[in-house]
Amino acid sequence: MTYNETVMKRLLRVIPQKGTVEWLGIRSKKRAVLSAVEYVKVEKGTGLAGDHFNGSSSGKRQVTLIQQEHLNVISSILKKRIIDPKLTRRNIVVSGINLLSLKHHKFRIGDVTLETTGICAPCSRMEENLGAGGYNAMRGHGGITANVIEEGVIKLGDTLELI
Repeated sequence: MTYNETVMKRLLRVIPQKGTVEWLGIRSKKRAVLSAVEYVKVEKGTGLAGDHFNGSSSGKRQVTLIQQEHLNVISSILKKRIIDPKLTRRNIVVSGINLLSLKHHKFRIGDVTLETTGICAPCSRMEENLGAGGYNAMRGHGGITANVIEEGVIKLGDTLELI
């Protein structure tokens, strides 16, 4: 391994920032509007209790997360005052940490352990939910997907941190 590869590996493991859970949402069935909740039980192997993906996920998309900061970017691009998190169809909105920095890492929110499984790319519903240009406004700002390693409960205000 070269010096530069060693330095980059070390830098990719340094994430001192901690995030804060700003919003939580679940939807009871496919295409339903998300319901905001104050807390949610998170189950290993299935995801969020009460969410329509519960028990049917491949394990790669049990939980979806998006950054509050990216919602601000999307609203700016679309010339909207705010973006209601439920329109993005993501389960958890966090602030204060770059979610993409969690790639290949396990992280904790409250007493739940999650592992990043990939990028949460926008779908065609973003055009419907956010209006003309919604899909392209979300590109690069859609957040991440994760699977559940250790179950528990996630509440509004909980801290997200690298393990």
